[in-house]
Amino acid sequence: MSDKPILLFLHGVGSGDLNGIGLSRLGTSLADLGYPALETAQVIAPKYAHALIGSDDNDLMPGVTIKDPARDAAKKNRRDFERRTAAIEFRLGRHDLGKGWPGGDAVVDASAALPNFAQARNYLKNQQIRAQVLTRILRTLPDSGRLVIVGHSLGSVIAADLLRRLPTNLEVVGMVTIGSPLAHGSFAVDKLRDTLKEPPRNLGWWVNFWNELDPVAAHRGVSSVFPWIIDFRVRTKFGIHVHDAVEYLADEAVAAAIGFALFGSSSKELHRIDRGVDIPTDYEERIVLLALRYAHLVSSQLKGEIQDRYAGALRQVQATVVDGIRARNALENRAMPSAVARLAFDFSDPHAVVPEPSPSSYFEKDEAVALFTVLAAENVIRPFEITIPKDDLQAAMKDLSAEMGLGSQFGADAIAAGKIAQEALSGARGVNWVKLGAMGVGAAAIVVATGGLALAAAPGLAGAAVITSALASFGPGGMIGGLLTAGSLVTAGGGGIAFGLASPGTTAETLEAVVERRLAATILRQRQHLDPDPDVWKMLAETEIEVRREHERLDEFSDASSPALKELKQKIETIERALKYFSDNGLEPDVLSDFTDDAA
Repeated sequence: MSDKPILLFLHGVGSGDLNGIGLSRLGTSLADLGYPALETAQVIAPKYAHALIGSDDNDLMPGVTIKDPARDAAKKNRRDFERRTAAIEFRLGRHDLGKGWPGGDAVVDASAALPNFAQARNYLKNQQIRAQVLTRILRTLPDSGRLVIVGHSLGSVIAADLLRRLPTNLEVVGMVTIGSPLAHGSFAVDKLRDTLKEPPRNLGWWVNFWNELDPVAAHRGVSSVFPWIIDFRVRTKFGIHVHDAVEYLADEAVAAAIGFALFGSSSKELHRIDRGVDIPTDYEERIVLLALRYAHLVSSQLKGEIQDRYAGALRQVQATVVDGIRARNALENRAMPSAVARLAFDFSDPHAVVPEPSPSSYFEKDEAVALFTVLAAENVIRPFEITIPKDDLQAAMKDLSAEMGLGSQFGADAIAAGKIAQEALSGARGVNWVKLGAMGVGAAAIVVATGGLALAAAPGLAGAAVITSALASFGPGGMIGGLLTAGSLVTAGGGGIAFGLASPGTTAETLEAVVERRLAATILRQRQHLDPDPDVWKMLAETEIEVRREHERLDEFSDASSPALKELKQKIETIERALKYFSDNGLEPDVLSDFTDDAA
C-alpha cells in the first residue's frame, strides 16, 4: 500500500471544470494555507462524461461492500464519527445549513429538465448507465489506502452512491462535496436517503459546501437530508460561473478541508491546551470545569461595557469555586486535579490573568442532554446577574458543544429547546427570555424537603447522597450548588420528585422552572433523534395527581382567594401546558405498552 494519500475527483455534468484549471486552483489554495504540493498526493480524476450519455457496456451494478454494523457497533461508529466531525467543524468554522430559497426546489426542477442536464437525468433514471459509471470509477481505484473524495454537483450524488461500494480496505479519510443538489428529492437515487441514515463505517467525515448564489444548491446544504454531516456556506461574486467547481475550489475553507483530509494539520492549526490531569476529576469538578469553560466562551462573545462587567463577575466566581473545591477536597483528604488547580490565580492581584479552562472533554449525548439543558437555562456566574444577548449565549453554546465532539448543532438545539419550552409554558403571560436561575434555593428545598428522595432516580448524574453532600459543602445559592441541584432535578424520576413539586413548600415558580427544564430536555432529545426519556411523562402525570389532590383538600374549606389555592392552580396550569405539548408533538408514551411493562 502506497503512503501517498489518494485524491478522487468526481465531476458533475462535463469534466473540464474539475480537471486542469480546477486542480491548478486547488493547488494554489493549498499552498497558500501551508499544505504540501498537490503533486505529493495521488490524484485520480476519472472521466465518465461519455458513459453518462449512453450505455456501452453491460456492467452489473457494483455490490455493497460496506455493511451496516450491528447495533452496539453502530452506536460506537456514530459517536466516533460525530467526534471527528466536530473536530473538523471546530477547525473550519460554524455549521450553516441555510434555509433554502422560496421556490428553490422548483428552480432545481426546471434546471434539471434543461438539455444541458440530460447526463444527470440519465444517471438518476437509467440503472445501466449508473452501473457503468460506478464501475468505471471503481476500476481506477486501488484496493487499499487513504482516500479523500471530492464531488461536485452530480459528482456529489455519485460520491454518496459510491461510498458503500468501495473496497473494504480503502479508508475514506474525508469526503468534501461542493455545489451539491442532494437536498432536493429528485436526486435521491435508489433510496439513497434510506441507505445513508447513518454514516458508513468506512467514512471519516463528510463536509458539504454550498454557495448562497448557486441555484443548484438552492440556498441550502444537505444536512437536512443527512443530519450527520456538516454544511458550510461559501460566498462568491454573482455570475454565470457561480456553480462551477473552480469557484468552490478557490475558497479557502474548501481548500482547508481538502488539505486537512490529505495531509493533516497545517501550520495554521489551532493550538489546543494540554488537558493532562494527575488524577481523574469527580462529578462536581467536571461540572465546574464545564460551567467555567462555557462562561469563558460567553465572555469571549461580548464587547464593551458588558464584557468588562461579565469578566469581572467571572473573575470572582472562578476564584470562589476553585477555592471552594480546594476546601472541600482538603476536608475529604482528596488531592486537587491539575485540571482544576491550574485555574487558580491570585485574586488579590487586580492584574493577575484569569486562566481559562481547557476545552471540555467528550460527554455521551444522553448525559450531555441534562448538562446542556441546565447550562442553557441557568446563570453560570451566580450570584451576579447580567443580561446577555441571546445570540451571544447561543454562539458560546455552539462553540462548547462543537469542541466537546457533539457538534455545534447540539448546542444550538439546547438553546432552541429552552425557548420552545418557555413558550409552551408561558401561556398568556408571555416569555421572559432573560430570566435565568429560577430554580435557585427553591429547587434545593425540594431535595431537603424529601430527604433526598426527589433525586433517588437520577440516571447518568450524581445521586441523592452526592447532591446533598455537595449542597452541604457549597450551599444551594452558589454556582456549584445551583448547577448540581438543577441538573439532578432535570433527570430525577420516581414519586419523590412529584411529591416534592406538589409540596406547599415548593412555589409555583419553582415547579415551572423544573417542568420547563424537563420539557426542554425532552425537546432536545427529540431534535437530536435520541430515544425519549419515559420518566418525564410519568413524572408530570404523577405530579399532576399530587397537585390536584392537594388542591381538592384545600379547596373544600379555604377562601377562593387563598394564596395557597392560587399557587396550586398555577401549578396545575403549568403541568397541563406541558402535557399538552407532549400530546400535540407526538411525545406521549405508548400507554398500553407501559401498562404491559408495569404489569410484567
